[in-house]
Amino acid sequence: MNILVTGGAGYIGGELVYRLSKSADVSKIIVYDNLTRENYNLFISNSNKIAGNKVQFVLGDILDSRKLRKILKGIDIVYHLAARLDTPYSNIDSHRLEQVNNWGTAELVYAIEEIKTVSKLIYLSSASVYGFSKKIVDESYAPNPRTFYSISKMRGEEHVKRLFDKINTNIIRCGNVYGYSPGIRFDSVINRFMFDANFNNRISIHGNGKQSRSFINITKTIDALAELRKLDLPSDYYNLMDKNLEVLDIVDIMKEIYPDLEFLFINQHLDMRELKVKPQTKFSEYYKFEETDFKQELLEFKERFAFSSLQSEALTK
Repeated sequence: MNILVTGGAGYIGGELVYRLSKSADVSKIIVYDNLTRENYNLFISNSNKIAGNKVQFVLGDILDSRKLRKILKGIDIVYHLAARLDTPYSNIDSHRLEQVNNWGTAELVYAIEEIKTVSKLIYLSSASVYGFSKKIVDESYAPNPRTFYSISKMRGEEHVKRLFDKINTNIIRCGNVYGYSPGIRFDSVINRFMFDANFNNRISIHGNGKQSRSFINITKTIDALAELRKLDLPSDYYNLMDKNLEVLDIVDIMKEIYPDLEFLFINQHLDMRELKVKPQTKFSEYYKFEETDFKQELLEFKERFAFSSLQSEALTK
């Protein structure tokens, strides 16, 4: 099979390309990315060296409809991962979020409808489309996005939904991804905590720390996404997350790993927004995660750092 991965040079995309390249049933992978995050790790030989000569890179923007139509010819499966991401500054650049996540997705859907060779689309959305809730929600919960990012992702979903009756289409609402990969992002909460704990021995907690989020490790994310190309899931919405954790739960585990860790509360009087999503509801009927230990995942993450905070501290004395 021939596969297109939009956003294939990113944090999740790069790991997915590595995995797919090792699969015997995959003949060709086109990585389509505009490299706006300047993440070039996919192109560097390392322990995750891409297998064979299956991968082709195309530098392109998701809004370039002409180029999209060219590269879609002969493609069997599309993984649509390209997106402007939710960062501390996403509400400042709302126009760019709308252009990429909403209209970029629309351009891809239009191209798929026109080319008519694609048999499956996997769209990586976000659990943030549910908005905020103190109750545990599942796929039956009506989306209520509350940020520019989540609104743009929901609008992308609306375009993708048009394909439900035309090709096999899976909308995957993913939790907060954490863990090491060569293209790691350090603007996600657990990754940021790990970096600050390891090198600064201090983390900052916004609000009282009792807010919850849904999380999933990068390895489990890639396992599930790679398997989706073979699973016979009906066209529908599916949650992809492994656990719900309060920020203070994360801090407790990190203090076991970094016993001298300091933490600083910022605006501790604020009750921050939270969202808890029931892990693997409809998706669990087709795919089961292996059980893993959160502390062990963070210990393995720690081993990936080139040096520790103790070494950093020694240099400052």
